[in-house]
Amino acid sequence: MIAQKKDPDKYEAILAAAINVIGQAGYHNAPISRIAREAGVADGTVYLYFKNKEDVLISILSEAIGRIRTEIEARFQTETDPIRKLHHLVTVYFEGLAHNKSLAAVTQIHLRQADQAMRRQIGDIIRPYYQLIDHIIQDGIDKGIFRPTIDHRIARRMIFGTMDETITAWVLTGAKYDLQGLIEPVVDLLVHAMKK
Repeated sequence: MIAQKKDPDKYEAILAAAINVIGQAGYHNAPISRIAREAGVADGTVYLYFKNKEDVLISILSEAIGRIRTEIEARFQTETDPIRKLHHLVTVYFEGLAHNKSLAAVTQIHLRQADQAMRRQIGDIIRPYYQLIDHIIQDGIDKGIFRPTIDHRIARRMIFGTMDETITAWVLTGAKYDLQGLIEPVVDLLVHAMKK
């Protein structure tokens, strides 16, 4: 018997519903039944696409980071200036979450409730994104724009940590101000921290 191909529309509907439900209710207060109801599918249908609720959460992050990474990589194809690359990195990350407050809540708040096994998976998902940051740092050093004495690990943590904390603060305040309005000051701060 040939296995039935999964419906990508249902997959996307379940993920979108999970983002809304988890974003509003929190991970621990988001039963699969509620996610299924919001997606317009039966509870059992969710399990055709995901092993469990943890798998749903990891899939949300994987899809979100994957989309952000793909867009950043596409912008990098036509960009040679490391400062502009850094600007693209911050812009795409902030815009990707500014347009979906529930997704921002999931990635910034609810993923932090993950257990150790999930944290390892999260690390694997984030690693290619870190590599983009490493590329910007090395490119800036190679082109004589950033200091050659920069410690890559510290610089990577500074860049990602600044973006992460800025978005987390925005989420925790109820997204009451324009996140995209912070792109320029964040980029300015990061550039001046690394410039020669």
